[in-house]
Amino acid sequence: MNPRVLFVGRTRYRLPLGPGLARKWDALSELMEVRVVASGAGRDPRFHLVPPRPLDGPSFYTALPWVVAVELRSFRPDVVIAESVFEAAAVEVAVRLARSRALVVAEVHGDWRVWSSHYGSRARTLLRPASNAVAAFGVDHADAHRAVSGFTASMLESRGRTPVGVFTTYSDLTAFGEPLVPVPEEPCVLFVGVLERYKNVEGLAAAWRLVAKAVPGAELHLVGQGTLTEVAEGLSRAGASWDRRLEPPELARALDEARALVLPSASEGLPRVAIEAFARGRAVIGTRAGGIPDIVENEVNGLLIEFGDAAGLAHAIERIVTDHELAVRLGAAAGDASARWVSTPEEYAGRVRAVVDATMAKGRR
Repeated sequence: MNPRVLFVGRTRYRLPLGPGLARKWDALSELMEVRVVASGAGRDPRFHLVPPRPLDGPSFYTALPWVVAVELRSFRPDVVIAESVFEAAAVEVAVRLARSRALVVAEVHGDWRVWSSHYGSRARTLLRPASNAVAAFGVDHADAHRAVSGFTASMLESRGRTPVGVFTTYSDLTAFGEPLVPVPEEPCVLFVGVLERYKNVEGLAAAWRLVAKAVPGAELHLVGQGTLTEVAEGLSRAGASWDRRLEPPELARALDEARALVLPSASEGLPRVAIEAFARGRAVIGTRAGGIPDIVENEVNGLLIEFGDAAGLAHAIERIVTDHELAVRLGAAAGDASARWVSTPEEYAGRVRAVVDATMAKGRR
């Protein structure tokens, strides 16, 4: 008999699922009985979706323990997999409310320490003591843990928790699987990400001013939206192109038109956009922060600089936009490395099932 597994996360879904997500959840449903608590709208018997509301984030997390408690009583899962340590904390409360014997797996996709300091309003920094306490509760009370990278695994190990699985989350890369095209002659680089402080878009803007002065023909293409819209607007006025959102096929074309992806983040778990860049045979200019060095090897498939070093970032971008052979060499190695980070829905489901089996074998801590 397959185990019953409840997945809990902040992910927003629109049902019915698109083809990529459908393949993921169908593969998981082959190996376990699946129920999902998340945000969004639409109908699917496997999904219990909390509709978006005013103050959506706070209202979602406030209601989450009670929503999960209802599922614990009705679905009676063997294991609950929480999408982050914050959801894990809510699930632990729900387990107590429902007097459930379900085991809890806390997934770590990124650095929980930057949640209050690098997202949204700067006033959010005031929440740091509370958010760190909630995260610690989620980590310390979970029965097992799964990390997405060596970096996130090291965060768990720093708290004395060894993950039962370390693997990246499944991503539908169908749109990035077309035959590769040559690295362009045009001196263009691409940034893709939310316009938030943890993506260091202000540092990118400072670096780009140096690049534009040193290499007048260089081009920057921005893709993203968020609270730092004014930074993108300023770059756009200075000549950069800016799209608030691109669908996967459009993003694949944007990568094809660039010599490299720029990823100047303060922290990342394991950046999906870097995997997408590798899949298109494009190098990554990134920081030595979070999980970026887990995928990017300096001078092999990309260039690494220290976080906060605008001059160093500018120099790395200048190298790429002025040295086509360098961009080609690094891009070829990136393409060769991409297979390591790609999995089929069935492979991903098998790894999740292994985490569930290991958690059930360990039992409650």
